[in-house]
Amino acid sequence: MRRLDTRGAIRFVDATKSGPGSCPIDRAALLARFHAMEDGQLLSGAAAFAAMWRAIPVLRPLGLAARAPVVLRILEAAYLAFLQVRPTLQRMLRRIRPA
Repeated sequence: MRRLDTRGAIRFVDATKSGPGSCPIDRAALLARFHAMEDGQLLSGAAAFAAMWRAIPVLRPLGLAARAPVVLRILEAAYLAFLQVRPTLQRMLRRIRPA
């Protein structure tokens, strides 16, 4: 996403390195799901991804489509399914490429 953000519209923050009081939500909750701030509103999950997409010209149409409630519900369901398989994917990747 950083490479696609050619305009520098997104400020990426490493939640594992942020100090106390730097975020309005619990660190564990912050690390469990993707979060983004758009127009002063803290978004989570698929809504956060959609906000990020809206800032990247090539992905903007997808981000705008996600403003439709039905599209956002579908994206959120896909995101929740991904969160279920993410630990398995991470373990597989660690075996392939140790840290």
